[in-house]
Order: sequence, then C-alpha cells, then structure tokens
Amino acid sequence: MKKICKIVAIIIAIAAAIAGIYVVVTKFINKKQSASDEENYVSCSCEEDFTSEKIG
Repeated sequence: MKKICKIVAIIIAIAAAIAGIYVVVTKFINKKQSASDEENYVSCSCEEDFTSEKIG
C-alpha cells in the first residue's frame, strides 16, 4: 500500500510541475505578443492629419 501511495504522489508532483511550467510559459508568450502588438499599433489620427494636409 505504501508503494502505491508513493507512485501516486510522484505522479501528482510531476503533473503539478508540468502545470506550473505551462502557466509560466503561457504568461510569457501572452506578454511577448502584447508587446509586439503595441509596437505595431498605428493611430488613425495620423492618417487623418496626413490626408487633410494633402487636400488643403
């Protein structure tokens, strides 16, 4: 019975470690993607100013 409990405890520990790694990697990827989205952001007001200068 002790051996079975040890095996179950090891499996639970491995699953918890994998879940922790998954959470950290997911947060890192989301943070990296949001940073690149901010770099690629173009304000619409710049286009409006440009077109009004061309016409006027």
